[in-house]
Amino acid sequence: MVDQKKIEEAVRLLLQGIGEDVTREGLADTPNRIARMYEEIYKGMDEDAALHLAKTFAVDSNEIVMEKDITFYSVCEHHMLPFYGKAHIAYLPNGRVAGISKLARTVEVFARRLQIQEQMTTQIAEAIMDNLKPQGVMVMLEAEHMCMTMRGVAKPGSRTVTMAVRGCFEHDLRLQQYFFEMIKR
Repeated sequence: MVDQKKIEEAVRLLLQGIGEDVTREGLADTPNRIARMYEEIYKGMDEDAALHLAKTFAVDSNEIVMEKDITFYSVCEHHMLPFYGKAHIAYLPNGRVAGISKLARTVEVFARRLQIQEQMTTQIAEAIMDNLKPQGVMVMLEAEHMCMTMRGVAKPGSRTVTMAVRGCFEHDLRLQQYFFEMIKR
């Protein structure tokens, strides 16, 4: 649960720390705006992906299910700067599937918290394995990190790619190849 008063106080201190006048017109409401924004962008802190993955449907065949190009926005826990990109998820059902929007909602649960991309990738894969009990899952995240773009090494356009592979996808190169081919389409 976000404590708006603490956030407002912290933002005022931060603004003063960088030499700003927190009473000037353009900044007077900034602490409150940031507190409300944090409530929105960190709402995943209080969410459980299991709630989104609980509703499943029986299927007659266990053909691959893939959702690609799921846009996400997250915040790096190291510098508290955004990273954003696309998630690609494929799983091989085991008699049941989730509603397709539930994969995007699962990505959102983990993206909307202080995070590192490597951990987020694993969390998505584990949530799908734990809740859908598929034969396997493959998750790939591609993201641009503002901590690399606007500070430090300053390399805009560079992307970080992370993957998590579970179950039948781990050793089946044919399934892995299919995953990569589908992303390209």
